[in-house]
Amino acid sequence: MHRYVLSAMVRFENVGMRYGAGPEVLRDVTFVLEAGSFTFLTGLSGAGKTTLLKLINMTEPPSRGLVTLFGQDLSITKRADFPALRRRIGVVFQDFRLLSHLSAFDNVALPLRLAGRKENEYVQDVEELLSWVGLGDRMQARPATLSGGEQQRIAIARAVVARPDLLIADEPTGNVDPEIGQRLMRLFAELNRLGTTVLIATHDRALIEGMRAREMRLVDGRLVELRTGRAA
Repeated sequence: MHRYVLSAMVRFENVGMRYGAGPEVLRDVTFVLEAGSFTFLTGLSGAGKTTLLKLINMTEPPSRGLVTLFGQDLSITKRADFPALRRRIGVVFQDFRLLSHLSAFDNVALPLRLAGRKENEYVQDVEELLSWVGLGDRMQARPATLSGGEQQRIAIARAVVARPDLLIADEPTGNVDPEIGQRLMRLFAELNRLGTTVLIATHDRALIEGMRAREMRLVDGRLVELRTGRAA
């Protein structure tokens, strides 16, 4: 049991979540994301997928139950320690959250700069990553001049550039064509192969069926495990 706890990147125990006096969005959710695992989170719109990701990213506290991240019980972790935990997480938001005054290159490089990396140490990595997601010719473009799909790819590149311990992504291929979507999934799979724990919320059955990965589904706020597996 002790080894099991140590290998857990994320642990939910009987977690419930409601906003204000409304009904519970999540009810008695219990699961573990083991270190190095790859998991899809599925469910209809409004099932609670985004809320679950918010709890992992510490942007919302649960109404009840226990959330443990990197072995730390978040209910007793000081808020001053949250930024250090978040730096170990790469997040792909549905609304991208790019900085409008920065170029594509600078948006992607931002996590590395915040980590104290010098520009000459990461320029090649950022350029190669932007080329991989099909934006090698748009590195100096500002978000306002890019399409939704292009902004999505920049957000994904920013989330993975620092090789986080944990990657959580909310519909990461929702604004891109199938070919780009498959390329992005190969990027996630490679990151997972290098040791990153990956959790992807998606409606895209083609992506899910294309990988031998675990699938958890939210139904009326409760979590159902549909299959287990490992990414190829």
